[in-house]
Amino acid sequence: MFIQTEATPNPATMKFLPGRTVLAGEPRNFRNEEEAQISPLARRLFEIDGVSGVFLAEDYVSVTKSDGDWQHLKPAILGVIMEHYLSGQPVLAENAAAKDQGEQFFDDADEEIVETIKELLETRVQPAVAQDGGNITFHGYRDGVVFLNMEGACSGCPSSTATLKHGIENLLRHFIPEVVEVRPV
Repeated sequence: MFIQTEATPNPATMKFLPGRTVLAGEPRNFRNEEEAQISPLARRLFEIDGVSGVFLAEDYVSVTKSDGDWQHLKPAILGVIMEHYLSGQPVLAENAAAKDQGEQFFDDADEEIVETIKELLETRVQPAVAQDGGNITFHGYRDGVVFLNMEGACSGCPSSTATLKHGIENLLRHFIPEVVEVRPV
């Protein structure tokens, strides 16, 4: 098995591509060991000293480090991913609950605007940020302000503010004049 690695715009996050499906369906973000208990792969990755986040997507795993050098962490991470696939275990436990979308908020009167926001995020934003090892999802909309969740490499990325302000905000404002600002949650 050959696992490719890619740097991301976030120096604390690296993307690992095993060349096969990691997680079909919605991506999953694990910010700590407790959240990772539903994933044998994420749980094992958190056992590595210095790992502070794991993001599982369709064809890659993004790992975020709290400290340590990638030169020392990469071999351990590659070993865990390889061992996981050789073990035949599922990426998520069979009894894992569906992904909790979190509490979304918006006024019923804004439902059409929110649907357009979600469609633009899904078709234009998420594919682009997935290339960088992350994900951005809708959280809420109020008074022209869009609130977004940053996951994987996007969470804590030094360039995420620029992505939000100059990329996503401009895109949404172009298609939806009611949008005045985009903020992370």
